[in-house]
Amino acid sequence: MIFIFKRSASYVALSIVLANSTLLPVTAMAAPQTSFRVSNTWKLGGDGSWDYLKVDDPAHLLYIARANRIMVVDTQTGKLLTEIGGLQRTHGVALDDNGQVGYISDGGAGSVLAFNRSTFKVIATIPAGKNPDAILFEPTKRLVFAFNGGSKDATVIDTSSNKVIATIPLPGKPEFSATDGSGNVFVNIEDTNQLLHIDAATMKVTATWSLAPCKAPSGLAIDVEHHRLFSVCDNAKMTVVDSQSGKLVATAPIGEGADAVAYDSKHALVLSSNGESGNLTVLHQDSPDHYTTLQTLITQSGARTLALNPTTGEIYTVTATMGHKPPPTKEVPNPRAPILPDSFVVLVIGR
Repeated sequence: MIFIFKRSASYVALSIVLANSTLLPVTAMAAPQTSFRVSNTWKLGGDGSWDYLKVDDPAHLLYIARANRIMVVDTQTGKLLTEIGGLQRTHGVALDDNGQVGYISDGGAGSVLAFNRSTFKVIATIPAGKNPDAILFEPTKRLVFAFNGGSKDATVIDTSSNKVIATIPLPGKPEFSATDGSGNVFVNIEDTNQLLHIDAATMKVTATWSLAPCKAPSGLAIDVEHHRLFSVCDNAKMTVVDSQSGKLVATAPIGEGADAVAYDSKHALVLSSNGESGNLTVLHQDSPDHYTTLQTLITQSGARTLALNPTTGEIYTVTATMGHKPPPTKEVPNPRAPILPDSFVVLVIGR
């Protein structure tokens, strides 16, 4: 028996030549040698909390859901380009696939707003359920799915008319969502520790999968090529699920307080932003069913959401400096620490 190794930029291939000259390839993804670091800090300031981020790579823009507005940041300069205001409590942004229209989930107003991506003007206000949170664009049917945390359902919007065409009941509170771009939509259910599959053609839930041992899943990302879904959970775990069968294939440790996860297909990396730990977990995908921790990068407390620039490989996460938490009262039993004025920043992470 002879072992033959071949190395490329992303893979190490092991071929086993048996006595009868049969060649059996065994492929494992090779871990990158470079480490991440915080390469820049964009000081944006302004008041209010924050939620999801969205990268528009061709336009060099980063959208940040920021309390009563959407901040639009130029990723080439790190400067605030404009804001889409007049909102109540925003959560996220979805973008169509032709560069023309974006969609905002405004949880406070119970609506989805469509905006022109050239002028940043709102062109339609569409009623949704209670507290629309995660939002995505599904390209095969050209639909927007807004997942409503308060009413525990999903609003489906036809982008050709910007009208609601369906409301999908869900078994619990939806968190983040993902699509494979081929008509399959997935969403984490936070309070039941489940992952749902939705058929975009029928607009129905077709599968419900357990995420145990995950507790309170939030962020969700997908590896389309290998059919893997990554859910980050409140109990400092990430689960990996086969997107076709729903089988749990792996778990991996991450930091505390993760609210977002991204998959870098170019480098076979899974990235988890952990707000309570104040760090970024970088996991290497050794194979579709095996993951190892490559790096734990110190970021900053509160940096719980992120977005990946698929072209440059840069990661964006946001946070602010917090003041002292006030003591609990009868009216506010679980107070939050105040955000110090003008301390909001974008941390740019690169290699």
